[in-house]
Amino acid sequence: MASDTPSAAPFPLLYRAFFLWIEPFSTAVGAYYAHFDQDAYMDLTRAPTALQTQMGLSIRESIVLTQLANLYLVFAINEALVLRATGDIKVWKVFLLGLLIADFGHLWSCSLMGWPIYWEFWKWNSIYWGNVGFVYVGATMRTLFLLGVGLSASSKSKIV
Repeated sequence: MASDTPSAAPFPLLYRAFFLWIEPFSTAVGAYYAHFDQDAYMDLTRAPTALQTQMGLSIRESIVLTQLANLYLVFAINEALVLRATGDIKVWKVFLLGLLIADFGHLWSCSLMGWPIYWEFWKWNSIYWGNVGFVYVGATMRTLFLLGVGLSASSKSKIV
């Protein structure tokens, strides 16, 4: 029986490993910490003042972190499931373009820490390795895929 979904030549292992396994798993880990270990997540994002340490997280902050965790989770699930559901290069490109745009928004969200946060990797803690370093890797992988780097000639096509 013929498939309803047009399939392209299999994508290179590096892309499949990253987009189908590594990134969804890593993003789900971020969701876990944003929801279940909120104090540590906030402390790693920005060192708390003495007063903030005594008071703990506000209900407002907890709600926002749970919403962030939900967004991370939907990102992980969508990437893992949508890209597994099709080998159509157009679907992959449109989906990854959306995530690339989100990468830039995610990076911009760190700008309040000051511009050096983007290049002083030796000062990063685990949150910034995720929020900046890993986002650099994801954005680079998406850019390479969108440019067709490593894709066979038969699988390269323009976004409709």
